[in-house]
Amino acid sequence: MFANVHALPTPLQANDAVPGQDSASAVQRALSHVVDSSELLKGQKTVDILHNGLVYRLQATKLGKLILTK
Repeated sequence: MFANVHALPTPLQANDAVPGQDSASAVQRALSHVVDSSELLKGQKTVDILHNGLVYRLQATKLGKLILTK
């Protein structure tokens, strides 16, 4: 059932190289747009996000996953 688990992408880490680009500048550009989930949740399990006039709910699960619902 989970035979291809190793093929799943992993989050970008500060020491990951980006093929075809200077690794330090590519990582800096990628990380400049990253917001840590703890900054959004601020110790709560859920946070409401207003986007284009609609409210979405971001929820952290017990297993550490994130769920975004409308």
